[in-house]
Amino acid sequence: MQISIHGRQDLTGQIYRQLRAGIIDGRLASGERLPSTRDLAGQLGVSRKTTLEVFERLITEGYLRAHPGDGTFVADGLSRVPNRAGQARGAATTQTAAAAADTTDTADLASAHSVWAEVPEALSMPQYRPALPFDFRGGVTDKTQFPFDAWRRCVNHAVRVQARSRGEYRDPGGEQELRLGISRYVAFSRAVSCSWQDVIVTQGAQQALDLLARVVVKPGDIVAMEDPGYPPARAAFAALGASVVGVPVDAHGLITAKLPCRAALVYVTPSHQFPLGMPMSLERRVELLEWAEKHHVVIVEDDYDCEFRFEGRPMESLKSLDRAGLVAYVGTFSKTIFPELRIGYVVPPRSLNVALQKAKQIGDWHTCTLTQTALARFMLDGDFARHLRRIHKHYAARRQMLLSHLHGALAQWLEPLPSAAGIHLTALLKAGLEEAPLIAAAAEAASVGLYGIAAFYTSEPKRQGLIFGYGGTSAEDIDTALQRLAGVLQQAR
Repeated sequence: MQISIHGRQDLTGQIYRQLRAGIIDGRLASGERLPSTRDLAGQLGVSRKTTLEVFERLITEGYLRAHPGDGTFVADGLSRVPNRAGQARGAATTQTAAAAADTTDTADLASAHSVWAEVPEALSMPQYRPALPFDFRGGVTDKTQFPFDAWRRCVNHAVRVQARSRGEYRDPGGEQELRLGISRYVAFSRAVSCSWQDVIVTQGAQQALDLLARVVVKPGDIVAMEDPGYPPARAAFAALGASVVGVPVDAHGLITAKLPCRAALVYVTPSHQFPLGMPMSLERRVELLEWAEKHHVVIVEDDYDCEFRFEGRPMESLKSLDRAGLVAYVGTFSKTIFPELRIGYVVPPRSLNVALQKAKQIGDWHTCTLTQTALARFMLDGDFARHLRRIHKHYAARRQMLLSHLHGALAQWLEPLPSAAGIHLTALLKAGLEEAPLIAAAAEAASVGLYGIAAFYTSEPKRQGLIFGYGGTSAEDIDTALQRLAGVLQQAR
């Protein structure tokens, strides 16, 4: 394949992106030998240091493999990434979407009521008791670090825009400026190639999951999701009559060999598995795409806190590998701004776009335009990017404080699981400890709020562990809280 250099800016990035695209597109076949870094540098007129950095990154991410003394080769397995072969699938999916739009089973109202009655009141999430002085609840962000002065300017701008506009219903897909801001953001940060028309704005990620389930899933269909997994997603699918099947995970993510062959939809959190934290390996991502193409299944990728990565290079999204229209990419501003904002989005396969916009219109017509316009200005003016850079530093310090205790004084009781991203860490309890009594003792004796992971499992055995959310707790409070927790554990022993 030919590599083109435009200008002298970001040479490493230019070469990396072209080589990666060539590998994913199949222009560089599995097992193909690449030129040496010295030869490639000479051909392109760049320094060898530049080509070395490119090869090292591609090797680290699994796209290339190096054989010392023999050369560098394209990794095996990537040729199996499904291509856009069966266009008929799009039409079939659209027909399925139209059939699924009517989700009310009028033939049996009692049965429909029983489905909702079986949804747990708290969706199996931790019951949020009155806040303790030290609390590790997950999904909480630090509003004290949010630039409310900049946000106020954006809201005032939105009020002026709304005052000048006509009083009418708006596009169910969302305001064009916000969709443009989101499309630019996910293209830059997550390598999701899309236009603004591909983005649908929702009331948080939860509504995106609900809309996808309404369009893709019929009552009785099988939905596969990670076990342990995210309870509100499980509840959304079950409430629409789906049979939700848990698929075990290991250190590489969801075990694709355990997927049920008759599933209509697969829900995954590949960048930061919830709640355990590991990323899905490149090989598993390829296997999942290959499996979904073979079985004509929609994959829902929930990228819920991908913005915060603290080790290694960012793992690009599953959607960035998707060439066959299999993946619906779901994102949210709940973890980057604050949960009560209630803005999320989905970048679906294009075959589902029209059906999802119809489902959105039927559900609530459109998301609040005042909030959308304010957020669009916040993103397009650069305030959002500045906020992410600033808050990333705070979260990195909190994570480091947490890890210093988990690998230090708490290591005899807790085993932290590897996790390079997100705003929570999970640690397994070592033999002899159980979640429930430890959580109760920490709250009563040390005023420390802890939360277990057993509730996220649907099958046995349910591992015993703790999920430490650090988005809403300062580094100083984490230090104090974990010293208190060490005292509780010492007394328990």
